[in-house]
Amino acid sequence: MAGDSSDAAEVEKLYEFGERLNESKDKSQNVSDYEGIIMAVKGGSVKAKQLAAQLIPRFFKFFPTLASKAMTAQFDLVEEEELGIRVQTIRGLPLLCKDNSEYVSKIVDVLGQLLIYEENVERDAVHKALMSLLRQDVKASLTALLKHVEMGMENIREKVICFLKDKVFPLKAELLNPQAEMERYVTDLVKKSLQDVTGAEFKLFMDFLKTFSIFGEGAPPERIQELIEVIEGQADLDAQFNVDDIDHIDRLTSCMYMRPSLLCYVYVLDNFHSFTVCLSDIGSIFSPCLRDVQMSIQRGASSSKFLNYFNKHIIPVFDKFPEERKLDLLKTLAGCSPYAPAQDSRQLLPSIVQLLKKHMPRKKIEEANFNYVECLLYTFHHLSHKAPNSTNSLCGYKIVTGQPSDRLGEDFSENYKDFTERLSSIEDVVKVAMKKLTQGMAEQNQALSAAKTEETKAKIKLDQQKTTTGLRVCNNILAMTQPLHSKAPTFIGDNKIKLSWKEPAKALPAPTGSKRAASSTNGSVNNAKRVRGEGPVRNQLVSRAFEGVSRGGGRDNGRRGRVWGNRGRGRGYR
Repeated sequence: MAGDSSDAAEVEKLYEFGERLNESKDKSQNVSDYEGIIMAVKGGSVKAKQLAAQLIPRFFKFFPTLASKAMTAQFDLVEEEELGIRVQTIRGLPLLCKDNSEYVSKIVDVLGQLLIYEENVERDAVHKALMSLLRQDVKASLTALLKHVEMGMENIREKVICFLKDKVFPLKAELLNPQAEMERYVTDLVKKSLQDVTGAEFKLFMDFLKTFSIFGEGAPPERIQELIEVIEGQADLDAQFNVDDIDHIDRLTSCMYMRPSLLCYVYVLDNFHSFTVCLSDIGSIFSPCLRDVQMSIQRGASSSKFLNYFNKHIIPVFDKFPEERKLDLLKTLAGCSPYAPAQDSRQLLPSIVQLLKKHMPRKKIEEANFNYVECLLYTFHHLSHKAPNSTNSLCGYKIVTGQPSDRLGEDFSENYKDFTERLSSIEDVVKVAMKKLTQGMAEQNQALSAAKTEETKAKIKLDQQKTTTGLRVCNNILAMTQPLHSKAPTFIGDNKIKLSWKEPAKALPAPTGSKRAASSTNGSVNNAKRVRGEGPVRNQLVSRAFEGVSRGGGRDNGRRGRVWGNRGRGRGYR
């Protein structure tokens, strides 16, 4: 009873303080009343603390000399065990900034730490408070939130990144105004925050940046070069490569995966701002996009840091990579190969041929890794398409370009015999595999018809999907090996081959009277014309944005304290 009486007295006293402040025309004269409200935070009454959590923000603006004490009291209430007190306090935090935006950064910093709360009502209160402050001062708010990404504890970083992805990124059109100015500001913030992120986090932020108008259709090439510069920096191409560093491998793979659409975009933009080019100019237009960050976009030979890094560091230790990473790397390389300029293609081809030979043995074999062979053949074709006479010495072909590098006076017949025998060997294995897969598909169809339960049907359908993919791989391999038996083969340099892991594109109805596109072969001048008109570039840049992050790693996910831990209440604002 004594405790209830004491609680009631505390609450009554707070009501008196509040009433006097409400009625006062010059509230600055009621310092003792506001100090009484602040002191109530130290009491033992739950109801008094909840009331104080409402009154402190309400009269905060009238007592600037007590601002520090008031904010400290409010932060103390955030740490209370009683859920009702914490929720009421969180709801009041944005009111501390209502008439004075100088406190926005500090309050957002604190709210960012509170994102780790698991109670739904509490987490919702934090989200609403943050969104209120973002609408009040988006610059200060995003700066404070991205500081957590750059420097925060791991559990807080993860929650802040999820909040940005789920709540902030979808509202960029509303929040980022004026658009160009705010997009520039956020880009600079994000670039600073990417110093220590996982591969998956990096992709998330890059996908977000690629939706900005300043990097969109009509943007100058140097803007896209800026994104490429960020990608190259994240790939850490100057670091000593360690095959056991899985996070570096993931980041490298993610960065290489992002580059093709950007490179294609730079090429298209450059053509809009300059004259029409012929096929021989394509390499010199792509090359600058792959150059170091200090190089500007210009015509002329240069080498890709990514492909050179791959050639120098990755391929020589490919066998030492974890099995689950090998295919990812080969798929990534295959995806980049259509955009490699001629000089880089020439440098990379010897390594690709050696790797291809390893997975296409000359002797009779019973099985092979068809996924590896598909990737390597695809890469071989696209690189050879841009540097065809390089294959004369590597594979014994007789391709004439009129250049001394044709080396037509030398005898490479043994290389041709070796390479074509390997092609025949892998073709034999593939044909046997196709026969088994086709038979298996027929058996699966019968089993599906006889299946009684949904579970059994689902399992059979999954098996059918795997069989279908296997057949696609085999068909692709045969389609790519057959032209290579010729003494002067035509290398595939267009999108004729649909890689097995990519969804086949749905054919669009051709407009009436349209001409059929010419096929891409060595020396064809239609290549340059088609690149310019192949679909909206914008779609290439923004596709896959906000996709669920599933890859990456390399960070400790351990928790470090309930709220404040070793962080402090508002970094750098005291």
